[in-house]
Amino acid sequence: MSSELTRRVVFGVIAAPIAIAIVVYGGAPLAALLAVTSALGAWEFFRLARATGLTPFDDAGIAIAGITPLVVHARFLRIYDPDGHIGSISLIVVLLLLLITAAIWLRGPTGKPLGAAASTAFGAAYTGGMLSYAYAIRYHDYAFAPGALPLGGKTFTVASGGLLLLLPILLTWGSDIGAYAFGRTFGRHKLIPSVSPGKTVEGAIGGLIACMLIAWLYTHFVLHPATSLDFRWRPLGALIFGVLVSVAAQVGDLAESLLKREAGAKDSSHLIPGHGGVLDRVDSLLFVLPISYVALGWLLTWAPA
Repeated sequence: MSSELTRRVVFGVIAAPIAIAIVVYGGAPLAALLAVTSALGAWEFFRLARATGLTPFDDAGIAIAGITPLVVHARFLRIYDPDGHIGSISLIVVLLLLLITAAIWLRGPTGKPLGAAASTAFGAAYTGGMLSYAYAIRYHDYAFAPGALPLGGKTFTVASGGLLLLLPILLTWGSDIGAYAFGRTFGRHKLIPSVSPGKTVEGAIGGLIACMLIAWLYTHFVLHPATSLDFRWRPLGALIFGVLVSVAAQVGDLAESLLKREAGAKDSSHLIPGHGGVLDRVDSLLFVLPISYVALGWLLTWAPA
């Protein structure tokens, strides 16, 4: 086994259980994980942006990305805006106005102010904004009752929201693994070679099939019996959810590949041993989490056994 593969395996074995535990536990640990991941992802994004000739406000963008999940957590705890008078759209508008104002005063007409403000806003939204949907899924309105998960002859009390959030995360992993396995075994036709030369049509289909299968299995054997949550039109709803997640995951992967290709970079960074950068690990989730939140609002239902 090569040293590169060894580092990948060791990191995965250590990081995956910790991440799953934090997801299931939720609360401040989840908000902190999302904040750190968002800030690091934003740092990588702005590095790529600068390699393409853009000049974002790096420090401000990284801070905004990292603070966003914490703001979501604070609002859930009703630390600020307890009456819900300040909507998300209003906060975004104020932020955009501040960025444009900063561009006027700090950059002037010769400092590419439009590109600076636009790339900063997009970088913060692409990382902190998208990842914050994990918190929204974890505390979905339907996931209010504690779940009862039977394991090894015992029944463990687990937060329903934790088991619900695990669904899109596991589906993302399943889609990636299915696409890789099918692509390596049956891949003949390139998907979009100009963006990602290694991806094939057969791999994309394999990821889609794997995602649909895992969605049905997890919903049928874990989510529904443990939390009394299910999808409409069973089992069709779960299969539709699997399709949406797989498509979002693969588009998210391609989107980051496009960013790296434009910047002339192989990896977003080398922060994670054997895995490249943070964006390389969460690129699919950046698309999956918001799509999952919207899809759950349409498909998820309370379904007592």
